[in-house]
Amino acid sequence: MHRPVHIVGGGLAGSEAAWQVARRGVPAVVHEMRPICPTEVHKTDSLAELVCSNSFRSDDARTNAVGLLHAEMRRLDSLVMRMADANQVPAGGALAVDRDGFSGAITEALTAHPLIEIRREEVATIPDDWNSAILATGPLTSPALAETIRAITGETALAFFDAIAPIVYRETIDMTVAWFQSRYDKAGPGGSGADYINCPLTRDQYHAFIDALISAEKTSFHEWEASTPYFDGCLPIEVMAERGRETLRHGPMKPFGLTNPHNPAAKPYAVVQLRQDNKLGTLFNIVGFQTKLKHGEQVRVFRSIPGLEKAEFARLGGLHRNTFLNSPKLLDQTLRLTAMPRLRFAGQITGCEGYVESAAMGLLAGRFAAAERLGETVILPPPTTGHGALLGHITGGHVETIDAGPRSFQPMNVNFGLFPLLTQSPNRGADGKRLRGAEKTMARKRALTTRALDDLERWLGLGPAVAAE
Repeated sequence: MHRPVHIVGGGLAGSEAAWQVARRGVPAVVHEMRPICPTEVHKTDSLAELVCSNSFRSDDARTNAVGLLHAEMRRLDSLVMRMADANQVPAGGALAVDRDGFSGAITEALTAHPLIEIRREEVATIPDDWNSAILATGPLTSPALAETIRAITGETALAFFDAIAPIVYRETIDMTVAWFQSRYDKAGPGGSGADYINCPLTRDQYHAFIDALISAEKTSFHEWEASTPYFDGCLPIEVMAERGRETLRHGPMKPFGLTNPHNPAAKPYAVVQLRQDNKLGTLFNIVGFQTKLKHGEQVRVFRSIPGLEKAEFARLGGLHRNTFLNSPKLLDQTLRLTAMPRLRFAGQITGCEGYVESAAMGLLAGRFAAAERLGETVILPPPTTGHGALLGHITGGHVETIDAGPRSFQPMNVNFGLFPLLTQSPNRGADGKRLRGAEKTMARKRALTTRALDDLERWLGLGPAVAAE
């Protein structure tokens, strides 16, 4: 009998990891601290309890990135997807579940599996005799375990308010209005001197933007978040606006050192800058725009910025308590901690967001750990798949910039901006007519998902193992 893989955390990622380990014939021990140590948000002692929404979002595998991830997980024998399908409730094109039925079914399946043991206990340190462990403790990692992780990784800021700026798809920015330039054409490390997309505002546009920011609806902090300080003093952009109408114009929206090539004689009164967010150059984040505005309000207010009128958002902004690693710095391609390779991480603590994304990273971590235990070669999922694209973001797809701060890596939902570009994007429909606008966008998404599922099948044909050399 093989030695067990220890999995800390019985949420979506931990539950999926345990299932994947056990289905390969390797014992798994799940350590779940509830109900011995309750959290601020969990209400039951069930595994894979859904603490927020009961929705797994779109189930459209042809034109939606999370729907594609659903399809891939079903193909990979995901327990989470199996029980989500079995406990589905009506939700239009989304996959929503009966939350109690779903978590109950997960708990029952894991409890009944002969190779899975569930221990109700808090894990504060990693025992020396655990030669293979997966930490899947999520954003509510216990303080004691968080201290252990800090000690191992050397990271000084693991739990904090996570300031997230909105991210825009590059192709939806109007470059007849915006332009590429760095302030004073300064070229930093890895830069060209034209590293930011700049969106200009006149005096009237700037003041209208300030009014919209201040009057927009905001979300409030959870009670358990209220006592946690902002990370590195990051303030929501609307709070900065409330401190004085010129505050933003002398902060993240300062126009100095920039010249609009579309109208060189007209100096912008303020400028919104977007910075490249991934190595592929498909995603750009709005610099300094962390916010507590409600999502609908963000879309409305930020589309009032010249050049962003038709912007599509890969992620909207937020500010909340979180616990996650600087994964590109700390983890290898198979989610192992480089400072202690017997430890893997999975789920939200790795820097992904969302139920499905967390479960998908648990699925990969479990398969990687089982392959390693069985002495198999680990083969990474193709970056063209949903799993591969998300894994790539977590372990190295992020762009580090010198002015973005020491922890510029941010959590991300799966989205098409994480996928490698198509070799040839579809330009014409089946009738031979040139595609334009929304039709062209939908054709591109269908091509991305078709490529992903084809590549997933080829990957599965390589053998039982799944991850890197």
